[in-house]
Amino acid sequence: MFLNLLFLSYFIDFLFGEFSQFKYFKHPIIYMGNYISWFEKMFYKDSIFRGFLLTISLFIIVITVTSILNLFDNLIFQAFIASFTISSKMLYDCVKEIIISQNPKQSISMLVSRDTKDMTDSDVNKAAIETYAENLSDGVIAPLFYLLFFGLYGAFIYKAINTLDSMVGYRNKRYENFGKFSAKVDDIVNYIPSRLTAILIALLFRSKHALKNFYRFGKLHDSPNAGHPISAMALVLNIKLGGPTSYFGKIKNKPYFGEGEEVIKKENIIEALKFKSKFDLIMAILATIYFVNFFL
Repeated sequence: MFLNLLFLSYFIDFLFGEFSQFKYFKHPIIYMGNYISWFEKMFYKDSIFRGFLLTISLFIIVITVTSILNLFDNLIFQAFIASFTISSKMLYDCVKEIIISQNPKQSISMLVSRDTKDMTDSDVNKAAIETYAENLSDGVIAPLFYLLFFGLYGAFIYKAINTLDSMVGYRNKRYENFGKFSAKVDDIVNYIPSRLTAILIALLFRSKHALKNFYRFGKLHDSPNAGHPISAMALVLNIKLGGPTSYFGKIKNKPYFGEGEEVIKKENIIEALKFKSKFDLIMAILATIYFVNFFL
């Protein structure tokens, strides 16, 4: 396992996040997105096989680049590179912005694909919490999980899959076939991390109720994975997430996740964001124990 790499990369993300403060820096995930856009422009066809070729070709590129990076056998360098797969600080900062923003609808529109024009304050707050809970899996727990067991290869292959799903993994006329393979692979690789995220949410908020019931609500989601962390967060906060939601001018009658208050307040976002401080503390304790034992 790559425990030393995991702890150091998480610490780097804790301090610096996405390194967006560097004006001319381009995040590695952007390069993945650029390749996906280029491939789609040049080779798109309403075909599962073309989508399969997109996925495999991106894997080959990522594995090749990662192999080159692995030639630099330096823990600090590799931890620096690995930190780009973790989005804990960025996710926290983006969701926190909703609380302090003068225009919450505009802020939330940068994070979600749902319609935001006619949102109520409660709708905005609900979207923020759902986004935070779901992306705790995609942006934090899943990359850490694959980094732990497979090192840089695991973390970057996971981010490639996640980026593919976010760009072509939609069930619409254009991507139903072209994005099907990417979407299925994404479902597979997120199966364990999504449920692990839900368990961590329940444990860190010390909620036996959430631990026992998140799956009952989570399985109602269209996605086999996204509903579990969302449901766990709803249960620990004693609120209802989900419900009728507008996408591209049409109402989608999503099931409710959790039980409790239907009017979601900013205070609920603040409470949800406490996950980060709790998780940071656990990571700090585990890292201290690990490195003390390592050097003894």
